[in-house]
Amino acid sequence: MTPEEKTKIEERIVDVLKTVYDPEIPVDIWNLGMIYKIDVKDDASVDVDMTFTAPSCPAADFILEDVRTKIESVDGVKSVVVNLVFEPIWDQSMMSEEARVELGFD
Repeated sequence: MTPEEKTKIEERIVDVLKTVYDPEIPVDIWNLGMIYKIDVKDDASVDVDMTFTAPSCPAADFILEDVRTKIESVDGVKSVVVNLVFEPIWDQSMMSEEARVELGFD
């Protein structure tokens, strides 16, 4: 897989991640800064590192499954591994400007 193909797949993954929401927060997980890494490999498998705004997120299972399912639906992706990480700990500085405005932080 060429670097250009990987980049296009990653861009499509970001697009679908912008459709994943924590049911308690009206901003998608991408703009919240909950996605730490997207690694598209030569064999078309994808590793994603993500976190939650709080370790005890009641919607964790739902969000993880939504992320996995939506990334698997992206053309060119063969498999997905979603790793839940808590390093670094998520904080509000990780949000996009758009998310801060939407949530009233700016």
